Amino acid sequence: MVLIDGITPKSAAEKAKIKAGDYLLRINGHDVEDVLDYRFFLPDTRLKLELQTADGKHRTVRIRKEEYEEIGLEFASYLMDEQHTCRNKCVFCFIDQMPPGMRETLYVKDDDSRLSFLFGNYITLTNLSEHELSRIIEMHISPVNVSVHTTDPDLRCRMMNNRFAGDSLRHLRRLADAGIRINAQMVLCPGWNDGEQLTRTMRDLLAYYPAVQSVAAVPVGLTKYREGLTPLSLFTKEQAADVIERMEAMGDEMEAAGKPRLFYPSDEFYLTAERPLPSADFYADFVQWENGVGMISLLRQQFASALEWCDEQPSGSRLTVVTGLLAAPELTSLCEAAGRKWPSLQVTVRGIRNDFFGETITVAGLVTGGDIIRQLEGVETDYLLIPTCMLRHEQDLFLDDVSVEQVEQALNAKVVIVGEDGGDLLDALLL
Repeated sequence: MVLIDGITPKSAAEKAKIKAGDYLLRINGHDVEDVLDYRFFLPDTRLKLELQTADGKHRTVRIRKEEYEEIGLEFASYLMDEQHTCRNKCVFCFIDQMPPGMRETLYVKDDDSRLSFLFGNYITLTNLSEHELSRIIEMHISPVNVSVHTTDPDLRCRMMNNRFAGDSLRHLRRLADAGIRINAQMVLCPGWNDGEQLTRTMRDLLAYYPAVQSVAAVPVGLTKYREGLTPLSLFTKEQAADVIERMEAMGDEMEAAGKPRLFYPSDEFYLTAERPLPSADFYADFVQWENGVGMISLLRQQFASALEWCDEQPSGSRLTVVTGLLAAPELTSLCEAAGRKWPSLQVTVRGIRNDFFGETITVAGLVTGGDIIRQLEGVETDYLLIPTCMLRHEQDLFLDDVSVEQVEQALNAKVVIVGEDGGDLLDALLL
């Protein structure tokens, strides 16, 4: 059962005299434990809600509605339950490498199957109970996003510092046999799960095809806050090239057999190896886009298309595009293309060195407001174009809790938050 925290005014729930403080027990005879149960059974057009009032009395309410119409129940948290957290202590865990004093939510290690389905988060399977696994299969919750890292059971235990990590891989077979689609990711660490171990993992995951619909590899990220942690290194140019060659070869093998490519290195491997990124067609449906797989290729395609068809002119404002060091050359190339079409365009791309986490962190999503202020002090510009990934969901704070307003005040420029589409970037250049 779940506690009802509030009732939306003029809703079906209010008309049925459901009150805040009541408990929702069942919908159409099915127990309700959390958001998955609630969302799964809510679309029915005829609902029988079994409730327990604050004073312990039981009552039944019947509601008729449209298929996807909300009924007006509000809950204290989106999950309607406590978030399931990670039981591992992975050698590559980014949260273990963060400095003290940041906001509490940034230290939460989620490992929740519900968040995997609802928001695309990745889970390790190590804390998945039989009840949760059975519910995923019964409800056919798909896809499930899994952090595999390696299919070598002993290596997985060592990398995740969890003696059950190897055994939990058996859940992949249950999910695949039930027709649940799986997206897999591997955080690769040089000398650990790359090389022949990477090839083994890819071969093993092929056994779950077609349930496994994509496999991405991303390189380990290392901050300057690693005292007392397992020694790890960054990928060299040659090591990154080896990852690309192994994954592309496996993908070529799949395509030769008339199957989807399936295996994808993240963009960072290509940039580290100093190799050209594949075209957008290489990535099919961009299933692993949020893992940085095909992100640059898609941005190029979207920007080029928007630029070709745009018949507007820039206003003449001074613009500064703010990004991480990794993406700076690519964004510079796009802005130069815009400059060839519009010679009057006044735009500069500034890659921000990550002093907050350390210079080995080069992605835009981990750039902080403080670093932007310090490194752009004295720059004369009208607008700062900042990607949405630098800010939390509410679009108000950077990772270091510096606000958008503080950046604007410190640099005497208006911050413009740019969406993820290449067309969004072009629109911002027209300010």
